[in-house]
Amino acid sequence: MVPEKSNIVPSEFIIVGGTGNLSKSKILPALFWRFLDNQIDSQSNIILCDKYIKSKKDFFLELQSNCNKAIKSEDNNLENWNNFIKIIKLVELDVVSGNGHLHLVKIIKEKFDENRPIIFYLAIASSLFGNSCKFIRDSGLNVPQSRLVIEKPIGKNKKTAIEINNEISSVFKESQIYRIDHYLGKETVQNLMALRFANTFFENQWNNNNIDHVQITVSETIGVKERISYYNEYGAIRDMLQNHLLQLICLIAMEPPSFYEADQLRDEKLRVLKALKPITEDELQTGQYRSFSDELGKNSDTETFVALKVVINNWRWAGVPFYVRTGKKLSYRASEIIITFKNKPHDIFSKFTKDAQDNPNRLIIRVQPEEGLKLKLTSKAPGPGGMRFFPSELNLSFGDTFTDRLPDAYERLLMDVVRGNQTLFMRSDEVLAAWDYIDPIVEIAKNQEPQLYRTGTMGPEDKILCADENKWIDPKDDRS
Repeated sequence: MVPEKSNIVPSEFIIVGGTGNLSKSKILPALFWRFLDNQIDSQSNIILCDKYIKSKKDFFLELQSNCNKAIKSEDNNLENWNNFIKIIKLVELDVVSGNGHLHLVKIIKEKFDENRPIIFYLAIASSLFGNSCKFIRDSGLNVPQSRLVIEKPIGKNKKTAIEINNEISSVFKESQIYRIDHYLGKETVQNLMALRFANTFFENQWNNNNIDHVQITVSETIGVKERISYYNEYGAIRDMLQNHLLQLICLIAMEPPSFYEADQLRDEKLRVLKALKPITEDELQTGQYRSFSDELGKNSDTETFVALKVVINNWRWAGVPFYVRTGKKLSYRASEIIITFKNKPHDIFSKFTKDAQDNPNRLIIRVQPEEGLKLKLTSKAPGPGGMRFFPSELNLSFGDTFTDRLPDAYERLLMDVVRGNQTLFMRSDEVLAAWDYIDPIVEIAKNQEPQLYRTGTMGPEDKILCADENKWIDPKDDRS
């Protein structure tokens, strides 16, 4: 159960693209978990809007399969499921022509209250964001308590991002817009801020005097599946680097804000984005898993893997490389950040062992799976055999420490939208600054032929870290 202070007011959740994959696999299961914890009650409405709705019965059967974990978590949850789907309404709606808007307006007006948030979640292609916003305005549904949630990627480059932002901002104020990146809702990512800013001993070490380099890996074992047409157009750089990975870099590298408050946090992240050094050709490596073109049905140069060296031009991080990689059909599913600290300036134990200097301290922040934090240390082996050393660790496993289920990122973020809390959402200038960095990378990638790699490996042979006499630390190497 959630604390009483975390309860939210009854709300309208309008999901445009409500019968699509994102809604079925992420948004609605998250809302059902919140329903089970009584944060959403029977007074709320969940309205699913789509251009064509073939079968309500088939849709609910498919949705139920996506919610089975929640349904099976408690004995009475099948009854809760039946109560949950009672607050779901399906509306055939064309956001371009406006057909169906009268049905939607009628449902909203039945429980209209100026204190009742009206949340429009656009789970559709960004090319339709402008049409959707105009439809909302023309239907008289943009009222002070209305909020707009939009998914990444916002545009395909800076030019299209500006166009989309202009279309949205012509209808909604910036204070009403929630640009969602689900990585920012993950417990471990939020704990990164707590780790830094609530503990003096880490923040005092968080600079180029003490940190040698940073590695960020987001690896997936699955391919692109039904997203292959979209993915062929966007690739790993636009799909993952422009948002998820840059946001992780920002949270690691940002300066402490004066307060934990939305605009102060976003100001500090923006400063990091503006300090990123443009990369050179030898700082970028792209790859493609071997069966991608076969799955697509034609030859393609789209990258399914990208690795790069990121340099931040400021005093705190001068000389500290951030190595970043992400890819599909790799050997492990993992999202983790590894902070490698500089070795001690002098090894007083060198006459006892050759290995003491070869095991630097590392802080490992695992975002998924097995969320948690590890601090790699060197310890003395017990016994009378003299100063013998072995690598040890301090381990905070969230699964072991917190026995209750850890909420999904979408659950946290959706409840923040209801509360009107924009702290974990991106501002428009953040999005544009990210594209300032990404657009030149896309151009460099166009002149590189992606290296083919086998499914089940960690991508093509490294060409980035070896130039700095470093190497990737694979997720499997840090599993206990």
